Amino acid sequence: MKTLLNTRRYRIAPGEKVDLGSLPTLPSFVRRGKSALREMLDNYVARFAELQEAMYAESRQALLLVFQGMDASGKDSTIKHVTTGVNPQGFRVSNFRQPTYKDMEYSYLHRHWMTLPERGRIGIFNRSHYEEVVTLRVNPDLLAGRRLPPRPVDDAFWDERLRDIVAFEHHLVGNGTTIVKFFLNVSKKEQKARLLERLNDPTKHWKFDPADLEARALWDDYKRAYEAAFEATSTKQAPWYVIPGDNKPAMRVVVAAVIVDTLARMKPRYPEPDPAMAQAIKAARKALS
Repeated sequence: MKTLLNTRRYRIAPGEKVDLGSLPTLPSFVRRGKSALREMLDNYVARFAELQEAMYAESRQALLLVFQGMDASGKDSTIKHVTTGVNPQGFRVSNFRQPTYKDMEYSYLHRHWMTLPERGRIGIFNRSHYEEVVTLRVNPDLLAGRRLPPRPVDDAFWDERLRDIVAFEHHLVGNGTTIVKFFLNVSKKEQKARLLERLNDPTKHWKFDPADLEARALWDDYKRAYEAAFEATSTKQAPWYVIPGDNKPAMRVVVAAVIVDTLARMKPRYPEPDPAMAQAIKAARKALS
């Protein structure tokens, strides 16, 4: 399938200065309408499934997809829609909520390390290690539970964490894991509408957390923390994509397109049988004919 979208326009180049307020929350192609967007998504997901099947059979590479975004940005539903129809044996979704007491006995990267995808598989992080340089940077009092060695929590502290993340991801890439990171860029106005929808729909009350409103009040602080993270950690090997998020169907199309582009560049191939297996296949075919 020939890619219909230019996904490079959503990628943060290494060293690029980032201003989330200047980046679109609606893509231009949203004007195509719901049925066209549904068809686009179906086409991308079908190609995603084909490439994932080859990667699973090849079992030499892994793919890690990281999803971040403000509350109600659509992380859960996007993951659901872009993976529907993909072989569930070949991927795993890890949801990283607040760390447990046991998690905090280790480095903040430990629980993420333990859920990395094996060769041939796709790992999906719904929230990730980036919470440690965004949410904690906005709410540094949360660091108290980590029982870290005493030191100033200043810009140097956060810069060191960002360098640690770059080194962590560099190590993964060098060992066969391709990394793609998505930020679902929803506007403050659209977030308000989605939060109100949760409050007004009894079937969505379970999604609401009063902490969502506390985070919303710190919108600008989160924006700055994300911008600093993107500027420090969007590398050629592990890029960030800022996805326009105010229209969910269009957002899912862009995410699926990026995944397909990435897998196509990975060039997964079905393995060729060794001579002994080739002979066994030939004999089995003859026996069954």
